Amino acid sequence: MSRKVVLITGTNSGFGWLTANSVAALGHKVYATMRDTNGKNAEKAKALGQIDNITVLDVSLTDETSVKNAFDSIIATEGKIDVLVNNAGIAMFGVAESATPDDLQRVMDINFIAPWRLMKLALPYMRKQSEGLIINVSSGWGRFGAPFSAVYAASKFALEGLSEGLHYELRPLGVDLVILQPGAFPTEMSQKTQFGSDTAVIDDYKVLEEFPGKMFNAIGQMFETTKPNPQDVADAVINLINLPKGQRPLRTVADPSTGEIVERANNAVKVEYANVLKAFGIQELLA
Repeated sequence: MSRKVVLITGTNSGFGWLTANSVAALGHKVYATMRDTNGKNAEKAKALGQIDNITVLDVSLTDETSVKNAFDSIIATEGKIDVLVNNAGIAMFGVAESATPDDLQRVMDINFIAPWRLMKLALPYMRKQSEGLIINVSSGWGRFGAPFSAVYAASKFALEGLSEGLHYELRPLGVDLVILQPGAFPTEMSQKTQFGSDTAVIDDYKVLEEFPGKMFNAIGQMFETTKPNPQDVADAVINLINLPKGQRPLRTVADPSTGEIVERANNAVKVEYANVLKAFGIQELLA
């Protein structure tokens, strides 16, 4: 396999950390981004940077200058970008009404706008070489707008909608863009969950106060039963990289707990999506 230049965001923990290690172990050159490499993430940045084939970059994904400087440094060194893995994300939990416009903006900035910012930088190089792969890490909640995760789901719905359209726009140009849908996994992301700032409305939802507990109990039981391993997500990224150009599926589910449900929803939508493109006379893009 040829050596690829791979940019992965959100590598200080969880899926990103495991993916960076797994991709580098195959001999690819990994540029791993995280924030605050001289502060709270200093130890993680040092540990990751000591691994063969990994260079850690300090990047704030909501800062356009920070992102562009990091991207330009990769191009100056490598001259190209082969794979972009938009993995970084934040979660928000709680009744949707408790979210303020600022809360929504914060979630959308990381989960939707930041991936787009990186795609805009990578695509000119990928189009020029008629080769490239973009993996946008979404979620099972990118398919279902679950209660108490509606804001998070909205950001993933946005990423899925953008990715779905781009998948068909880019394929004729030699570039694959795909969606990876992890389910619930025991990662550090759950410890960094955001909550709505408008706490004044929460008392009016007392009738629902038992349901978040039910949800967490169900997740705990799933973890006990299926024992989900976050490495499955890193392995899914590896599989997508290894697949031949043009043969990568639009959506890949990595979820031992509720993945079959998400798969069925994906398959049902795939049928009707094809009908929509046919209705608008652009069914050739399905080929």
